[in-house]
Amino acid sequence: MRRTNMMPRVTDLRSPQGTQAAAPGRRSRAGLASERGQALLEAAITLPLILLVCVSIFEFGRAYQTMQVLSNAAREGARLAILADATTTDVTSRVTQYLQAGQLGNATNATVDVNQNATISIGASTASASKVTVNYPFSFMVLNPVARLVVHSSNVGAPITLKATAEMRNEAQ
Repeated sequence: MRRTNMMPRVTDLRSPQGTQAAAPGRRSRAGLASERGQALLEAAITLPLILLVCVSIFEFGRAYQTMQVLSNAAREGARLAILADATTTDVTSRVTQYLQAGQLGNATNATVDVNQNATISIGASTASASKVTVNYPFSFMVLNPVARLVVHSSNVGAPITLKATAEMRNEAQ
């Protein structure tokens, strides 16, 4: 029978001195134990960092979506505020309804500032305008506890206040 593989056939893994020799590509038991410890240490260091990155992506996506809802709520309030018969209570109610429809948890904690006597520049002249500002207390759900896994005294993920403003020209009265 003819062999097509030119590698010598290994039948005995014992070295000439009678001790067990490792096969090519294999490590001794002592080497494997130290590598297991190294892999465990590497996982213990990198896992919190990877978790922090993943949670950050999720949390900042939530913050961005909340900011979009706030911007749209401020615009809705400004659309109502430019009408001649609109009151501040009507505008605040419309903004709160929009925040609730956007499924924001603390919609009742948002503050709405309505200024129906603002001025807006139009070219070289000015016109009367209405300005609606919405402030919303935003809390990160998971970011702060995960950041504390990495740095124990971290303030990353502390509650913040998101602010959106919309300004529109008043209708002719």
